[in-house]
Amino acid sequence: MSRLFGTDGVRGVANSELTPLLSMQLGEAGAYVLSKQNAHQPLILVGCDTRISGDMLSSALMAGACSVGANVVFLGILPTPAVAYLVKKHRADAGVVISASHNPMEFNGIKFFDGEGFKLPDSTEDEIEAEIRSGMQDIVFPTGEGVGKITYDFEMRREYIDHALETVKVDLTGLKLVMDCAEGASACTNAEAVRRLGADLVTIHCAPTGTNINRNCGSTHLSDLRKKVVEEGAAAGLAFDGDADRFLAVDEKGHEVNGDQIMAIVGRSMKQKGELSKDTVVVTVMSNLGFFQMGEREGLHIEKTKVGDRYVLERMQEIGANLGGEQSGHVIYLAENTTGDGLLSALHLLQVMQETGKPLSELASVCEVLPQALVNAHVAPEKRDHYLDYPEVAEACRKLEQKFAGDGRVLIRPSGTEPLVRVMIEGRDQALIHEEARKLADLIEKVMA
Repeated sequence: MSRLFGTDGVRGVANSELTPLLSMQLGEAGAYVLSKQNAHQPLILVGCDTRISGDMLSSALMAGACSVGANVVFLGILPTPAVAYLVKKHRADAGVVISASHNPMEFNGIKFFDGEGFKLPDSTEDEIEAEIRSGMQDIVFPTGEGVGKITYDFEMRREYIDHALETVKVDLTGLKLVMDCAEGASACTNAEAVRRLGADLVTIHCAPTGTNINRNCGSTHLSDLRKKVVEEGAAAGLAFDGDADRFLAVDEKGHEVNGDQIMAIVGRSMKQKGELSKDTVVVTVMSNLGFFQMGEREGLHIEKTKVGDRYVLERMQEIGANLGGEQSGHVIYLAENTTGDGLLSALHLLQVMQETGKPLSELASVCEVLPQALVNAHVAPEKRDHYLDYPEVAEACRKLEQKFAGDGRVLIRPSGTEPLVRVMIEGRDQALIHEEARKLADLIEKVMA
């Protein structure tokens, strides 16, 4: 039987794979596991994005939590980083976000935060899953006064906005910006925050209906934002995903500014001001070669982890770093919040723009984005992690490393969930790197079938 939790909580098609029954069970088991060491009646904060299935799933989850004696505060529609921040601020025992992030609207997900606002380690997720699979054998369900209750507080969002504005000091008076809220949770917080700083803000995809979240908009579909920035003559465009833990930008010319470039711009500025812990940025192996070249040039130490924001966070905590993230725009400012925070990331970028007086296109040029070619090789599941055990594959990889040395990069990694080996090559010639990636993927499929 496959593991219930994936890389970012439990996800699936709402009312099919992720059912109200499973949501209730996650509420029961999650509330029990995350609060069983406490003598007091546990408190859990719950928020959701704008998906139509959010009401159904959050109601079931909260009922499950109450059934094991937990009190729940429902925060309504709220970005993931807002829930993480509020859990820690209000000393709750746990937080839950009902969201499938950047995925289409028919999907939904359930992700937990501990009392410090951090996503759960695998061991805790496994404990929650074990309770569900055992039929809740360890749980005593209270009756009478022991049953939990639900209260509703839709104004806590203002505490999150205030935190962001107090954390990143920037005056945006008169600066024209365009914001794409992905018809998601950022519509409730991020536009208000930027307007309070004085920006001349134009919003698009900021009218969620429950069924339009992430639909050809937001940080995964930048075409509307790029066009609008140029039409409006704006200084920048700001794009969030459905739950607003990711942020990408568009410069004044309508060009994308990705997560690597954002970390390069902000990290360089933080280093110059003495605010970058250990002059270090933590990223995954999928960050662009141009980012690593920027780090060498600018005197930044770049730490690499395997793919996944949880691994970035773990490494940041291990070494005491305060900036890290992914090319996708999931950037963590660990001194300011415990998870990727799109609003904080946007404000940090705008702060550098205002402090330097430079256009975003010039700032982004510090990190050249080299073309990437990614090709998947389909292999037998049991062979997925052993591609270098095959001499033909190892030799082909060695030759490619020599061919692209200094001006390119070859990265091969097994998928964490599928019977695939992913071949990624970076270099300056898009046609050449795609051809070489295809050849290597074909070889891997041939010898590892």
